[in-house]
Amino acid sequence: MASTTAEQIVEKVGGPGNITSLTHCATRLRFELKDAGLVDAKALDAIPGVLGSVPQSGDRYQVIIGGAVASVYADITNLPSMKGGAAPAAAAASDADIKAAERAKVRGKVAWLDAFFEYLSNAFRPLLGVLLGSSLIIAIAAVLDALHVVPFQGVDRLTAAGASWVFWDSMWRSVLYFLPIMVAYNASKALKIDPWIGGAVMAAMFTPEFLSLNDAVDTICTKTDLGTQCVAHIFGLPMQLNGYGGQVFVPLIMVAVLAQLHKLLQKIFPENLQMVFVPFFCLLIMVPITGFVIGPLSIWIGNGLGAGLAWLNNTVPLLFAVLIPMIYPFLVPLGLHWPLNALMLANISTLGYDFIQGPMGTWNFACFGATAGVLVVASRAKDNEVRQTAIGALAAGLLGGISEPSLYGIHLRYKRIYPRMLVGCAVGGVTIGILGWMFGTVKASTFAFTSLLTIPVFSPMWIYTIAIVAAFVVAMMLVIISDYRTPEQKAEFAAEQAAASTPAPSAVTVTTAAPAAGSVGTLVATRTVAAPVAGQLVALTDVNDKVFASKALGDGVGIIPSDGHVIAPVAGVLMTVPDSGHAFGIKTDDGVEVLVHVGIDTVQLEGKGFALDVAKDQRVEVGDPLVTVDLDAVKAAGYDTTTMIVVINTATLKSVTPAAPGEVSLGDPVIDIEA
Repeated sequence: MASTTAEQIVEKVGGPGNITSLTHCATRLRFELKDAGLVDAKALDAIPGVLGSVPQSGDRYQVIIGGAVASVYADITNLPSMKGGAAPAAAAASDADIKAAERAKVRGKVAWLDAFFEYLSNAFRPLLGVLLGSSLIIAIAAVLDALHVVPFQGVDRLTAAGASWVFWDSMWRSVLYFLPIMVAYNASKALKIDPWIGGAVMAAMFTPEFLSLNDAVDTICTKTDLGTQCVAHIFGLPMQLNGYGGQVFVPLIMVAVLAQLHKLLQKIFPENLQMVFVPFFCLLIMVPITGFVIGPLSIWIGNGLGAGLAWLNNTVPLLFAVLIPMIYPFLVPLGLHWPLNALMLANISTLGYDFIQGPMGTWNFACFGATAGVLVVASRAKDNEVRQTAIGALAAGLLGGISEPSLYGIHLRYKRIYPRMLVGCAVGGVTIGILGWMFGTVKASTFAFTSLLTIPVFSPMWIYTIAIVAAFVVAMMLVIISDYRTPEQKAEFAAEQAAASTPAPSAVTVTTAAPAAGSVGTLVATRTVAAPVAGQLVALTDVNDKVFASKALGDGVGIIPSDGHVIAPVAGVLMTVPDSGHAFGIKTDDGVEVLVHVGIDTVQLEGKGFALDVAKDQRVEVGDPLVTVDLDAVKAAGYDTTTMIVVINTATLKSVTPAAPGEVSLGDPVIDIEA
């Protein structure tokens, strides 16, 4: 049986033999599988260290790890079974597998669009580390410039700052200037062609020979509103010369064309000649096509898209400032934010600055603020698991500008968070929009992950700071005030905490009133739990609620009710009775805790259709009425009426044995207990 996290992940995605390829980004493992239907999604999500899983179109699958993704990736690739070992037999697909496959179908309805976004993601994803590193280097430079220590922004930096600080500049410019070569390499790998060919074609545009074409005798340069435009005549044909440093659309389009040529040449040449002639003809054909057609066309496309967004920003700045942070929370989880990231890089290359990252930063800090709110609430509630997740996610966000640990580890798991976070996004967007309209648009001098460390990259820095603080504080306070959990989730957590703190029940010796003076009586431990409703008994693992089905709250049964009368299944004191009337926690005299949960997600009905007969702290006997439920009304509202009966402190008892599935009447024994 698999023991380490890496081994468990490989096992739950169908084994080594089901894995075609594996890569990773800042937070996620990205699998290409032979058959995504073999993934055990439920078991995968339950692995310690796994924040969640995301099925994609085709047979692609993502496993969210968080900041430790690189080490988990290394552990997986170093497994002996991943080095040619035989794959174990695959298990039959579970209900979760089927649901995951259906979700993948929905996401993949437009296959080419899904493939396009995956292509963009694969082209940029491996570069996140160096982009983050370079953004911190320029942030330090921006701080020194703001404090008038070193003049980094001057035209003649070599004279003003000196050679040492110009050399410092080269550390971050190396990433942005040669970014097209790096993107070409990654994009080629994504399309499964020789990445060195893609990199070499793009590198031709950076050679001293190509750059010297501006000074050739037959090159004609003309001054325009956009600057000086030069056209070189190559073998009699005009070639528009451009600076390709920092351009990302050029390699993306070039590699897409190169991939078709590469595959065609592989069909033409026999395998023993491909090593020489495929690269030869790729370079011979693609370098001219890139210089004459793809390069100028790509820059035109990038400039056009940037100009369109710039027009929106200049014409309706408030709308632009609010639109960006409001759409990002929905783009990032689906990996659809890469086109905007590409536009940011294109703006920096063309304009020397970017105006998208400022509003985008307000979404990031609203996200981090919501996480901070969760940390406060979880700390108060002593929910150590959520608290630890929030600490790690907050550190990754505030110091690294990475939102995925917050999104996948917390926000997408608790549906109350997103609406509150969006309010923070809106407040931050309105703030940066109004102040930017009054005092000047917030601009970024480089591509930066929006963290605390990169605040100096933005100008005016004070506007950006006020906006992100507003977004952070609003989102944080809304989560703290209203909680990130539903009342049902709070009740279930309280029940778990109570179960964890309750010692194992045993016979309790007490003095009773009935026997003669001085005699001693003994309380007999609870032996059975009665059916609180009549209907069809089903195994707990078959109910349509992930928490109950996993038995995280304890062992028990489910009953599909045929009647709306709900009675007490054991004698004891009602510890939990929410106003919604959908759940009842009963603690017996000998310490057994039983939860009766009527329906799935019925807390959303807020008591509609539920007529309560009891109150919290009231004592009940077996058979006493708890609530009368209008089952037809519950069904009409779209909710599952299955009632779960769970022994919360299962772990402290010797045995909890559910009855076999079948018809049960009100009061029939459905769970046997041994203390």
